[in-house]
Amino acid sequence: MEAPRISVVTPSFNQAGYLEHTLRSVLDQRYENLEYVVVDGGSTDGSVEILERYADRLAWWVSEPDGGHTDALNKGFAHTTGEIMAWLNSDDLHLPWTFQVVAEIFTRFPQVEWIVGVASAWDSRGRLMSATPYRKNIHDYLFGDYAWIQQESVFWRRRLWERAGGALDPAYALAADGELWSRFFLHAPLYSVDRVIGGFRHHGSNRGKLNFRRYVEELRRAIAAMRAQASEEVLAENRQLARLRSLYRGFPLARLQRRLVRRHGERLSRAGYDVIGAAGDSWALHREPFRLGR
Repeated sequence: MEAPRISVVTPSFNQAGYLEHTLRSVLDQRYENLEYVVVDGGSTDGSVEILERYADRLAWWVSEPDGGHTDALNKGFAHTTGEIMAWLNSDDLHLPWTFQVVAEIFTRFPQVEWIVGVASAWDSRGRLMSATPYRKNIHDYLFGDYAWIQQESVFWRRRLWERAGGALDPAYALAADGELWSRFFLHAPLYSVDRVIGGFRHHGSNRGKLNFRRYVEELRRAIAAMRAQASEEVLAENRQLARLRSLYRGFPLARLQRRLVRRHGERLSRAGYDVIGAAGDSWALHREPFRLGR
């Protein structure tokens, strides 16, 4: 069976100090059915020379002025055809096993439409700093508990992308990722994979860190729009969870967990988290209850 085509887009602008490491984290995996697109915004720092060295391994690339990060991504995705999609910013990383894991999961579980790996942080020299799993679902987003679905670790099926509009919203200059997740949640649950498959690199010029307040404002606006479009069934369940959160706020964690399992296990499981973990040499799905003790 042919491996599914994975399309990855990298937007970049004057990131020559990190760009080659990012390119190699994708290309050196030697995944047999990779479609890699790079959209450079007209860099003047040596990025073009780096891209020229890797041009024969790219499905398409361009270096020209654009309308910014979101515009570059939409331009790049318009040149892709893969069943599985993702983007990786030009200062971030994938891991040597990323595409193998992603392909295995989407092949084994046809019902899975988008996934996120364990959130990992790396320093400017490419050294792992931390790895932390964050379980998120539509109810977390509706509660404003959005921190964080790590964009570098998210992959999705093209059919979900198309159902959710088939483009990133250009009205979101910084939180285009979080806005896209808010639309994805309206169509499919997020599956959390117990593996590090992507990494965010910390350095002094991260766009999101430098403009954090604006990023959060945009994300809250996206969540408000999601709430306006959510079904009454989802909103009713969210109201029930809100009452439980209020009821159990302040309980010691161990006592809280015992009460939750005893009294509300079925409800919390129904509103919980779909998780993909290792089962020997393969993968297995399990479900974790929604957590009220935040």
